[in-house]
Amino acid sequence: MPGPQSSGLEEIASDPDAFERFYRGHVEAVQRFVARRVDDPYLAADLTADVFVAAIESARSYRRGRGEPVAWLFGIARNVVSGERRRNARELRAAERVRGRQLVDEEDLAALHTRIDAESTARSLYQAMAQLSAAERAVLELVALDGLTVREAARALGVGPVAARVRLHRARRVLQERLARPTLGISDLPEVSS
Repeated sequence: MPGPQSSGLEEIASDPDAFERFYRGHVEAVQRFVARRVDDPYLAADLTADVFVAAIESARSYRRGRGEPVAWLFGIARNVVSGERRRNARELRAAERVRGRQLVDEEDLAALHTRIDAESTARSLYQAMAQLSAAERAVLELVALDGLTVREAARALGVGPVAARVRLHRARRVLQERLARPTLGISDLPEVSS
């Protein structure tokens, strides 16, 4: 049982059974979080493992009074996924400097046009979301995509619940103003709740 100064998760760093229970209790939520952000199953598995490695390494930083472990894990997962995106962007820039442009044949080009047309609605939503500040987008993703309450999202982001509610409200208002078609489901985004 954790002591009075305990964060509540120290045991996962040293007790394999405690870690296994913790892992089994949260792995699906972390996998869903990661899968919404990457489309490569091998990368998703690697990033999920990285989240739990980081959780073991920082278990002492978790404070029970600041929220549920899943919100803490989502905060770690955001950092892990962001780090992967930065690493991937660096690799892509380096690869572009090294290799020339590859040829695309007519059939490939037609297939790409079809895919691009099919994804125009989602692209409009992503373009509108790109106009949000990083803080507004983060709280919107945690609440609308990951299913956290505003209070849990606030804890995952390290901000107060009022700040998170304000950011979510602004994000929703900006998206509603910028999206030309209401059929994108913006009215389906969760209302601000604690």
